[in-house]
Amino acid sequence: MSAATGGYRSLLRAPGAAAFFISATSGRVGIAMTGLGLVWLLHDRTGSYATAGLATAAFALAEALVGPHLARLVDRFGQTRMLPLYLVAHGCAVAGVLLSTTPAGAVVAAACAGAAVPQLGALSAARWAHLLHGTRDDDLPTAFSLESLANATSFLLGPVLVTALGAAGYPTAGSFLAAGLILGGGTALALQRRTAPPPHPLGEHASAGRAARSSLLAPAFLLLALLNLAIGLYFGTMGVAVTAFAVGQGTPGAATPIIAAGSLAGLASGWLYGRRRRGTPARVQLVAVTTYLTATAALLPFAPSAGWLGAALVLTEAAVPPTLVLLTVLTERSVRASVLTQAFTWNNSASAAGSALAASLAGRAADVWGAPAALAQAPVAGLLLVGLAVVLLRVRR
Repeated sequence: MSAATGGYRSLLRAPGAAAFFISATSGRVGIAMTGLGLVWLLHDRTGSYATAGLATAAFALAEALVGPHLARLVDRFGQTRMLPLYLVAHGCAVAGVLLSTTPAGAVVAAACAGAAVPQLGALSAARWAHLLHGTRDDDLPTAFSLESLANATSFLLGPVLVTALGAAGYPTAGSFLAAGLILGGGTALALQRRTAPPPHPLGEHASAGRAARSSLLAPAFLLLALLNLAIGLYFGTMGVAVTAFAVGQGTPGAATPIIAAGSLAGLASGWLYGRRRRGTPARVQLVAVTTYLTATAALLPFAPSAGWLGAALVLTEAAVPPTLVLLTVLTERSVRASVLTQAFTWNNSASAAGSALAASLAGRAADVWGAPAALAQAPVAGLLLVGLAVVLLRVRR
């Protein structure tokens, strides 16, 4: 194990890299604000958490279902051509939410906003793969670590911003700010043509196009999609289970510092992981990291207090960023470049589906059997991760 040459600073000095990374990251903060922003906005307008929750669910479901199909058009026609269209559609849909006069109208507009939201994380990752391909392939894990840090930071900062505005009595401002960040970051990204991957029209090299599309159905990629679903099961479990544990202990306020401590541990782990270069094959690393995640997650259901749960979560969350980076690296290696944006987006959708399923199951388990039963879903998700990672070892690239 050795330090990666130049590290993050060297990556961001590559021509055009800092510009597209910052643009995409600012937009991701807006995406991280949008779901919670809908809750604050629609509850303020309707007085109903049911309406607010339905709109948020419609946004997330539409994003997960439609996103991969929009990514297919990006791969076919190019980021700079398709991204402006998606931004216009998303902006109009958000305006529909803000101007809607009925709950049903707000829910429909929220679904349209989710369907059209640009997958800026996938677009940024595809740019890194294009920028580094052939000349700096060994730096891809570091680049994807940087992407993981950007995602984690966005989903820490975004909810804090929108909650602060909502709590201060400005819920509409939260939604405006979220949309502004998405539209501004997305527009800046669309204007950067030099670092955009080339489009891959269907009419050119038909046999190569068929081979590229078939790589999305190859066993290696399907296993990676299932691995992303499994890590989503872990994500969905923790938000509900930690809250249920804190409430059950009579210290509901402890949920925030527990989750924050785990998130900060993940940020530190991801930063350190990206600074080191490893000779061990990525698939072997994935088995090792998911095994560690499962072993530490097994401590969670037995935590006797909030402090112990926080310590166990810190240990467990340290494995999450390396897992995400390895899944991204392996995805980039398992599919053709002409379908790479689709592949990244399908992984995001699989993770979102797993998170939604696990949140529902964890809530049910907490109601019926208590918080330890909900926390027990975390090592179960870990076992699924390990099993799939071991199978992936035996699948031909």
